[in-house]
Amino acid sequence: MLNTGGNEVDEAVASMVALLRPAVNRDWAGVAAGPLDWDCRQTAEHVASDLVAYAGQLAGREQSRYVPFDITIDGREGGLDPADNEGILDVITTTGALLTAAVRTAPRDVRAFHPYPFRSANREGFAAMGIAEVLLHAHDMAEGLGLLPYEPPAHLAEFVLTRIFPSVRPGPDHWQTLLWATGRADLPGRARLTEWHWTNNLVLDTERLRLEGVTPAAAADLSAGGTGGFDWIEGGPFEGTRDAAGMVTKAYQAGVHRPEFGLYVLVRREDDRAVGGMGFHGAPDEDGKAEVGYDLAEPARGNGYATEALRTLAGWALARDDVRSLFATVEPHNIPSQAVITRVGFTPVSEEGEVDEDGLRAYELRG
Repeated sequence: MLNTGGNEVDEAVASMVALLRPAVNRDWAGVAAGPLDWDCRQTAEHVASDLVAYAGQLAGREQSRYVPFDITIDGREGGLDPADNEGILDVITTTGALLTAAVRTAPRDVRAFHPYPFRSANREGFAAMGIAEVLLHAHDMAEGLGLLPYEPPAHLAEFVLTRIFPSVRPGPDHWQTLLWATGRADLPGRARLTEWHWTNNLVLDTERLRLEGVTPAAAADLSAGGTGGFDWIEGGPFEGTRDAAGMVTKAYQAGVHRPEFGLYVLVRREDDRAVGGMGFHGAPDEDGKAEVGYDLAEPARGNGYATEALRTLAGWALARDDVRSLFATVEPHNIPSQAVITRVGFTPVSEEGEVDEDGLRAYELRG
C-alpha cells in the first residue's frame, strides 16, 4: 500500500528532535545554521512555521493563496519569558503532529494552494514538503552546532525524492541524493547545484474528470501491480496504464523523466474513482513532437471520457512553446480509439489503410 506520509512526518520530526535535544543548552541564536543566512534558532522557528503552515493549508483547503497567519514561539506577546531551546523543540513536535493529523484526515482528492510549480499540492505533497523542511534544516543546524554526521532514515529521503523531486535521478544513497538535489552536497559524476526547486504533481481539470499527474512513487506501485494510491473502478487499471507507469519508472531511474510529460490517471470528479490512464511517451523531441497514448477500464468505455480528457491534455500541450505537434498510433481494428482521436482533431499521417512496421495507423495533431 502506498504511504500518504503521516507516519513519515512523525518519524522525521522525531529524528530532528533526537538530533538536537543534546544541544538544547547551546546558544542557538549565536550559531549560523550551516550554509543558511539564518542562525540555528531562526532555522528551528522556520521549521515550526512551515509545518503549521502546511497543516493549515491542507486542513483549510485554501485554493488561491497562503492562509495569512503565523506563529509566535518566544512567548513575549503573552507576557511570558522567551521560549528556550527545549521549548522550541516542543513547538516543532506539536506543529509536526498537526501536519500529521492533516495528512491522515485529508481525503485522497483534496488539494490546496502551494505556489510552485503548479499552484497546488495534495496530501502526499504537503507531507513530502514538510519532511524535506525538517530533514534538511536539521542537517543545516547539525552543521552549525557541530552535530554532524546526521543520517536520518533513508526511506524518509526516498519518500521526499519520489514525490516532489521527480526529475532527480535516484542514487544508491537516498539521503545524499536529497542533499545534492538541494545544493547541500556533492555526488560523484554530478555537478554541484546552486539552484533547485521541488515539483508537486500537475492536475488538469475537465468537466467530469481530473487528470492527475503520476509521481515516481505512484508509478512504481502501479507497475508492480498496485493501485498507485487511486481508487479504481472494476477492471482498472488496464494493461496500458501499468505499461505506461513502467515507462515513467524507467525514465525516473535514468534521470530523464519530465513529470508534466509523463502519465496521468483519469479520475471521475463525482466519486473520485479512477477510470483510466493517459499521457505521453516522453518529452517532446527536437522538432517539438510528442507522442500520446491512453486507455480506459472496460466499464468506463463509451462515456466520452477519453475524448474529454484527450481534448484537455492536447490543448494544454499545444499551448506550450516546446510542443508543436502531437502524434498517436492506433490499431486499425480499434475503431472506438480512432473515433476518439478524430473527434479531438487528429488526422491520419499516411494514406488510408496504410500502417507502420508495427501494424499501427499513425495520426497527428498540429498546434
